[in-house]
Amino acid sequence: MDTSQPLVLTLAARATPEEVARLCAVLEGVPPTDVICDVGGLAHADLAAVDALARLRLTARRLGHRLTFRGAGADLRALLDLVGLADVVRPHP
Repeated sequence: MDTSQPLVLTLAARATPEEVARLCAVLEGVPPTDVICDVGGLAHADLAAVDALARLRLTARRLGHRLTFRGAGADLRALLDLVGLADVVRPHP
């Protein structure tokens, strides 16, 4: 794997446990690298989405990845701020 470019993951419209497990498995299959998780397609900014992103964050940290979220809307950014994950949201360009 080329680690000079970040690994880009895309979260589906609904962050199901199966989707999160799939993305965590991808993280487990690569050496530590920068990871961008595109969350722009999430249908709802709710606690299920926050739970999914927190699980991805924990897995990434455990494996030595540097994870950031891209494409978070205002509602999701506000929720992530409330739970202490605002530091991993990439600012809009």
